Amino acid sequence: MSKTISRRDLLKGTAAGGLGLLILKSSKSAFAYEANEKLNVAIIGCGGRGGGNLHGIGATENIVALCDVDANAIAAAAKDFPKAKHYTDFRKMLEEMGSQIDAVAVSTPDHTHAVAAVMAMKMGKHCYCEKPLTYSIWEARVMRDTARKHKVATQMGNQGTAADGFRETVEVVRSGAIGQVYQVLVWSNRPIWPQGMQAPTDTPPVPKELAWDDWLGPAAARPYSPAYLPFVWRGWIDFGTGALGDMGCHTVNMPFMSLNLRNPISVTAKAIDKTDVAYPKQSIVEWSFPQRGDLRAAKMTWYDGGLKPDKNVLDGRDLPGSGVLLLGEKGKLFSPDDYGSSYELLPKEQFKDFKKPPQSLPRSPGHYAEWIRACKGGEPAMSNFDYASALTETILLGNLAIVTGKPIYWDAENMRAIGCPEADPHIHPTFRRGWSL
Repeated sequence: MSKTISRRDLLKGTAAGGLGLLILKSSKSAFAYEANEKLNVAIIGCGGRGGGNLHGIGATENIVALCDVDANAIAAAAKDFPKAKHYTDFRKMLEEMGSQIDAVAVSTPDHTHAVAAVMAMKMGKHCYCEKPLTYSIWEARVMRDTARKHKVATQMGNQGTAADGFRETVEVVRSGAIGQVYQVLVWSNRPIWPQGMQAPTDTPPVPKELAWDDWLGPAAARPYSPAYLPFVWRGWIDFGTGALGDMGCHTVNMPFMSLNLRNPISVTAKAIDKTDVAYPKQSIVEWSFPQRGDLRAAKMTWYDGGLKPDKNVLDGRDLPGSGVLLLGEKGKLFSPDDYGSSYELLPKEQFKDFKKPPQSLPRSPGHYAEWIRACKGGEPAMSNFDYASALTETILLGNLAIVTGKPIYWDAENMRAIGCPEADPHIHPTFRRGWSL
């Protein structure tokens, strides 16, 4: 007797086994038919990036639940997705609707990424999560391990990874066009929100549309203040990851993938106008990486808050607001955007006859389509949580140097900053009662 396979069991199983069911599109098999059905997706965080993710995913899939601590954000989202159920607490949503949900998209502030995503993945739900993947390094590793254990399809929201130009740039660097890279320079026009603040002293009433306790999530309880949200939470150490955390998973992505920039020996930072509760107005961070296989030792330097490398590094040209410059033994590669999706080889005269290397990376069907394909049994998304957790860890090591004000000598195996106990609560934060991974 044949056994009937439920749609939801199929979606879980195909993502787990990595069986490329999309090759069966022309087949009449039940598997192919099921794999081409729409996912039932719950949206956790509907405003800001959440709104973009909602409409990007909702363009092709079923949105069955909307969760946000702000009633106004839910009301706005519900105009386009009127059949979705509404929640302010994702824990309640998952408990009540678990059997009706195939996947979740998490677009909350950084400090609640992990608690939402891990709960969903433990229930077998595929997961899309905004960048940076997590607020802390410990959470990044838990996210990676949970995704592996439960064999769910995952993707981080650094959408530049899906651009053909990004993948071509990575291929060019890996081909050795500029030789062995010894220095990476990255600069950003962030922050575009307040940083370097003191803790607020006002205690106005909580707006009626806001579920403040749910917004705080695992962070320590405190009175509501409009200084914390919306959007400006990025600058507060208890909630966000600052300019580096916000943009590093975009701007550092190309050199990270090209050069395997993991597990630095040391990380140092110069922080200007930092307070005990807020990230600095300006910072310069430097990572030192050992030799990695055949790749020579290298340094990476990050600049934000209007700080930039000396313009002479670009042969006297003015530097744009954001950019990446790779210095190699045979030349330079300059990418003038946040996503590494375009490049210029320098000096121009030296590369006038340059021919692109053969394609070695698959091209993407599109940022959201890549994750949706993975959920339905196709190839894993390139920015899956295995990759995204490692990128996030490198970025967050920079924040450890910023917030502690000390050099970080990283013991990756034991997830420890050697001789710097001040880093421990930032590596592995304590959650308040009722919140856990």
